[in-house]
Amino acid sequence: MTSHQTTQTMKPATAAKKLGVYLEATPAEFQEGVVSRSELNALQADPPEWLQELRRNGPHPRPVVAAKLGISISGLARGGITDALTTEQIEALKKDLPEWLQKERAIQAEVRKEAVRIKEKNAEKDAEKGDRTR
Repeated sequence: MTSHQTTQTMKPATAAKKLGVYLEATPAEFQEGVVSRSELNALQADPPEWLQELRRNGPHPRPVVAAKLGISISGLARGGITDALTTEQIEALKKDLPEWLQKERAIQAEVRKEAVRIKEKNAEKDAEKGDRTR
């Protein structure tokens, strides 16, 4: 009995998400087809010019915009940013540093500090449990 393995494929939206690019800015043939796992790996390993250009200049999807600004996706929405932004637009926001962006960066910093505190607390509990079981 031979094993027949089917090729894994994904929708263009999933592939764009994994590549970190805005689907609507990708070429039509990418948007209209399906992407196999091997095609995705090839795009990641040796990105074509269109993919390099999108990653460099955008427009970028919201998760990438949020990461570049150092805030959460929710923070983007609270700041009124609902669309994809180009690298140039992101840099302009960083330069202008509007009040909402300063506030969201402060919120994100607090969230990160709290995550570290919880992680350390859990590590201490795990260490105590380890000491008791010996």
